[in-house]
Amino acid sequence: MRKIAIYGKGGIGKSTTTQNTVAGLAAMGKNVLVVGCDPKADSTRLLLGGLAQKTVLDTLREEGEDIDIDDIIKEGYGNTRCVESGGPEPGVGCAGRGIITSINLLEQLGAWDEKYKTDYTFYDVLGDVVCGGFAMPIRDGKAEEIYIVVSGEMMAMYAANNICKGIKKYAQAGTVRLGGLICNSRKVDNEFEMISELAKRLGTKMIHFVPRDNMVQHAEINRKTVIEHAPDHAQANEYRTLAKAIDENDTFVIPTPLEMDDLEKLLMDFGIMN
Repeated sequence: MRKIAIYGKGGIGKSTTTQNTVAGLAAMGKNVLVVGCDPKADSTRLLLGGLAQKTVLDTLREEGEDIDIDDIIKEGYGNTRCVESGGPEPGVGCAGRGIITSINLLEQLGAWDEKYKTDYTFYDVLGDVVCGGFAMPIRDGKAEEIYIVVSGEMMAMYAANNICKGIKKYAQAGTVRLGGLICNSRKVDNEFEMISELAKRLGTKMIHFVPRDNMVQHAEINRKTVIEHAPDHAQANEYRTLAKAIDENDTFVIPTPLEMDDLEKLLMDFGIMN
């Protein structure tokens, strides 16, 4: 089983990218478990057709610890299995602890038992690696492959570089490695070239460049992935290509993060290209 975590700056499109990629893998016949690690609990909405899935933490609060696995895992598009960690009530407690609680409970309930024949587990993780709880998938070896969603915007690149610092730290004593960058385009000037160069400097590669297309928003309004909503659309093929690239990827590295001055110079160099 391959264990993957998707990281990236908040608002960069991690959940959308994750769900569309998972749909592509499911269409290839892969058995996928998606673990949403965001208190907003929106990591599985498109796979479940908009169903507001009850989170692990909500279930524990309302029903106690005597629960079954079917209480927290729902079946989505392409027989994907979907679970949302959830978070504490606003202003109370640490959201990162919810991830730890959820993953431990899933293990206790046998979410990865052989009978499920899980090919992939995807962790869709909130924001940056700044909190121990949100870093758990890479810190405790729950995820071994990291893909970072990025764009040509400065803060997205900064977050990607910062995440690489976290990966490098935990890779020293574990199996976690960087699988590559996924560019979720914002139509920034020279974006393809810039992210390709960023990937090179980090010691990795750009797994795929996902062009910006309004079909993504149309599909989301209909509470579906693009592959389910518009399977013949060009954007659906982009996500199929991304899924195939991840499935065939065999290059995993300990990244080499840039110094801030070098990152800003990269942005400037490509920002003034003709």
